[in-house]
Amino acid sequence: MDDFDFPVTLTPQPEGGFVVTFPDVPEAITQGEDEDESLLYAVDALETALSFYVDQRAHLPLPSTPKPGQITVRPSPLECAKLGVYRAMTEQGVRKAELARRLGWHLPQVDRLFDLRHASRLDQIESAARALGRHIEIRVT
Repeated sequence: MDDFDFPVTLTPQPEGGFVVTFPDVPEAITQGEDEDESLLYAVDALETALSFYVDQRAHLPLPSTPKPGQITVRPSPLECAKLGVYRAMTEQGVRKAELARRLGWHLPQVDRLFDLRHASRLDQIESAARALGRHIEIRVT
């Protein structure tokens, strides 16, 4: 639905390992013993930080263009779909109560839909996207 590939900065630490930061999401910071572990933890840090934006009903940050050779990290596919629907909702100025009305859902159902820790069903996310005039695309590349 939207691009959620966020560039990361891996900073080697004198005692070993790496600290991972996101230029576009300053709230996301983590570390790992090696590059692979650091990038694995980076996904969780990114999802957690983006959930703060959703909880505060704030606009999601947009990922900048990565520098040549810069690594990017994205949330899991389900979270990308949820975040894409959330971004569409905020761009259109639609509040959760209005989305619930359009879907014929109770407000707690919409709250769960945007809870990145909740395993929502894809058909529910698709319904929310349609209610906002959008659709979900899944690609395997």
